[in-house]
Amino acid sequence: MAARMTVREQETVREPIRVLIVDDDALVRAGLSMILSGAGDLEVVGEAADGSEVPAAVAAHRPDVVLMDIRMPRVDGLAATETLRGRAESPEVIVLTTFDADEFVLRALRAGASGFLLKDTPPAAILDAVRKVAGGEAMLSPTVTRRLIAHVAGPDRHPGRRQALTMIGALSERERDVALAIGRGRSNAEISQELFMSVATVKAHVSRLLVKLSLNNRVQVALLVHDAGLA
Repeated sequence: MAARMTVREQETVREPIRVLIVDDDALVRAGLSMILSGAGDLEVVGEAADGSEVPAAVAAHRPDVVLMDIRMPRVDGLAATETLRGRAESPEVIVLTTFDADEFVLRALRAGASGFLLKDTPPAAILDAVRKVAGGEAMLSPTVTRRLIAHVAGPDRHPGRRQALTMIGALSERERDVALAIGRGRSNAEISQELFMSVATVKAHVSRLLVKLSLNNRVQVALLVHDAGLA
């Protein structure tokens, strides 16, 4: 008779993070699949070769995270991300590409992507990004982060600054503190330490922020804070 698992053992058992790979290059898909499949807590549940295939693939495989290429022949990854993240209960999206042009970064993040990584990102960092995004965090390559901040920090780059300030002004004081911390790139654990609240409370504030601001994820909160000139 098999031994019964203890409560502690049951608590440590976690379902693997389900990942869908979307890229028109079969070699890239194979390489990413090999990297991800080597991690015991990640599972590649499907692949797609074009953005047009994403809705059906997501419906069939129910991934937690989609690794999305940008340039594909029929429907590019940016359009696919916008469509996907516009749906209720959609998976998180990490845009993985060789292109780090500002317009690609901003459009992907404003569309609801939780991460933007370059294809030369080391395998360990890709695994870390998938785990973090699946856990509700955001992940950007350092190069992409610097370019993003430079892009949104200029005095003439904020046609929506007044609207962003109005939206943030509608938050409670504590919610605003959490939003500003997100804008500084802080994780939930770091916000917990800075604001002297539990991680669970931070997560609750983040959830309320997303509802109040009608945003998809914390990356969009960070962009709003930058648009308002508050970070």
